[in-house]
Amino acid sequence: MKLDTNPWGRWYEVGDRVFVRRNRTLDVNAGLVLGDQRCLVIDTRSSEREGQELHRAVRSITPAPYTVALTHAHFDHCFGTSVFTDAQPECEVWSHERALAELAVSGVQQRLEISGWLRESGEEVLADELDAVRLILPNRTMSSDDISLDLGGRQVVLHHAGRGHTDNDMVIDVPDAGVTFLGDLVEQGAPPSFDHSYPLDWPATLTRLLERAGPVIVPGHGNPVDPDFVRRQRTEIAEVADLARKLPPGLEDSELEWHANRLAVGGAAGFIALRRAQEHLAELAQLQ
Repeated sequence: MKLDTNPWGRWYEVGDRVFVRRNRTLDVNAGLVLGDQRCLVIDTRSSEREGQELHRAVRSITPAPYTVALTHAHFDHCFGTSVFTDAQPECEVWSHERALAELAVSGVQQRLEISGWLRESGEEVLADELDAVRLILPNRTMSSDDISLDLGGRQVVLHHAGRGHTDNDMVIDVPDAGVTFLGDLVEQGAPPSFDHSYPLDWPATLTRLLERAGPVIVPGHGNPVDPDFVRRQRTEIAEVADLARKLPPGLEDSELEWHANRLAVGGAAGFIALRRAQEHLAELAQLQ
């Protein structure tokens, strides 16, 4: 699939009856998978207004009943869910069980923190939209076992391969179309986001996913990619994990920044990644 020079806010068919809509705000992707009896909406965007835009876009493709799948518990992927449950009260909303727990415990705090960050960045309109969001919790969850959803003549598989971008990343496989939605386990056009990540585990998680992923891979942000892109990003994240294991504990931020600036993921992302990795190494040391 080749995107044109104006990719925003349009559906692109990346496999048989499998669509991606790339949105300008945060360059976040939403997905749509069509079956003979129902469809699957993948992620719901950042706010009710954005959820309404996505709902209209879904209805421009199909009038079929929908199920919603949330790749993880970050606001830009799930805060538009209320639009879909309001329009279809019996709607199933799937996530990993830890995504449900995360939203239940800290969803309101996440909304406050992100709203404040947006205001500091001059994004007053989106900040106001986040303040008004009604948080909707998933009503269906999966854990370590795969879940197969029947869309009518088509099976879609929900899968968790391990910790990576978060501890609640859920992958959506569309086997008959050769398309896999990885959420923010992979990011195109920007470094991976490490703020809530598990850099020590992430490379192995991607290795397991590569064993089953289709030839077309949809990241949480940016253009669709192929398995070779995922392998390259896995190598970059593995570099972070390897360096974190070699560094002495308790480094000052200035020293951590010096090492981060030499990482392929980039200095800013690398600093967060190294700090996260060292936090986890410290936790492991306490358990020994």
